[in-house]
Amino acid sequence: MIDTIHSLVERFGLLAVFVGCMAEGESVAILGGFFAHQQVFAPWQAFATAASGAFLGDTLFFVLGRRFSNHKWVRLLRRRPGFSHAYRMVQSHPYLFVLANRYIYGMRLAGGIAAGLSRIPVLVFLALNALSALAWAALFVSLGYVFGLGAEHIIGDALKGHQRLLIGLGIGAVVAVAAWLLARHVVKKEPRE
Repeated sequence: MIDTIHSLVERFGLLAVFVGCMAEGESVAILGGFFAHQQVFAPWQAFATAASGAFLGDTLFFVLGRRFSNHKWVRLLRRRPGFSHAYRMVQSHPYLFVLANRYIYGMRLAGGIAAGLSRIPVLVFLALNALSALAWAALFVSLGYVFGLGAEHIIGDALKGHQRLLIGLGIGAVVAVAAWLLARHVVKKEPRE
């Protein structure tokens, strides 16, 4: 069983990091850094995959907001909690918003649509989005890598090989659930408009 999980992570881990980072992917990027430390894949691969997924995801939502603002899926995303706040922020501080949006958990999808609905020039958005994606990936993949170093010092040689994989998956699940609960708590506090 453990060998199967390890094989799946080796085979599809980077794809999972890419897809996870297209949306709200902090926990996935951290997990990518952890697995890079465990030598499941190279650190540069985890970084490049996380940055590419983050860049493409935000660009996709920007394009949806810019070109398909009246499509039913975009209208549905515009009704998400946090959209009106994101739209106000992008109107008042457009460039800062593009740089900071991916760090506000729970607002990334709505923020991409809001940026697409704004008057930010496409090339400016792409440049700022690329810069933000690189910094974001460096931060969260590094956190995962450093966490792997810390876990190795704490666990030491008590656990070898595949058991570290299970610990990483467990930690990723805990981080994802904690982030979801935090986002849910923040959304409940936001006034409805």
